[in-house]
Amino acid sequence: MQSKNGWFPPVEHASPEGLLAIGGDLSSERLLEAYKLGIFPWYSQGQPILWWSPDPRAVLYPHNLKISRSLKKNLHNRSYHITIDTAFERVINHCAAPRRKDQAGGTWITPDMINAYVELHQLGYAHSVETWTGRTLVGGLYGISLGAAFFGESMFSTQTDASKTALVYLLRLVEQWDFHFIDCQVPSPHVTRLGAEPVPRARFLGELDTALKSADRIGKWQFPPDIAIKRP
Repeated sequence: MQSKNGWFPPVEHASPEGLLAIGGDLSSERLLEAYKLGIFPWYSQGQPILWWSPDPRAVLYPHNLKISRSLKKNLHNRSYHITIDTAFERVINHCAAPRRKDQAGGTWITPDMINAYVELHQLGYAHSVETWTGRTLVGGLYGISLGAAFFGESMFSTQTDASKTALVYLLRLVEQWDFHFIDCQVPSPHVTRLGAEPVPRARFLGELDTALKSADRIGKWQFPPDIAIKRP
């Protein structure tokens, strides 16, 4: 696919590390075009905006989710309550907070990034899944939905397997909606343990093109009662 506005060069021009372009802005229009082209922003405070299209791409197909023995135990035994699109700003701010080294995510989520994704949430393209213990938010994730693709951005957890539990419920939902995959962007041990696999960029772009032929699910999402209540 070509950049309609001329904002991005062909992804084949990316560096070996996946860096494709520098600069621009985080407007909703530019962000949505980027995701449709298999591109995402990733940079640190004080840097210009960096746009990436890595090769290979980490992709999690719903049927390939790996649930470890410990996660399965926590899914059955912990009294977590899972919601969707009820606390987007709280989730993204938790994801932006400094972490322990053994947790996914990090402080690359700048204030400008937060504002941009909150706007996408208000437009109905960005979504969050929240894990609660009582009234305390203990984990969650957020990302972008376009067509039959979900682009995972970040997740956080303050209790064991809280973010992974959110992911399990998200996967149950998007599988029911016939989504093709969740894009995890860059391969890492964390997402690999959950079942993500490295996919050559050319194959990923072909699968993305197919997924984008499905209608966008814009607006606030809700879990069907059987997903929200049923224990995995």
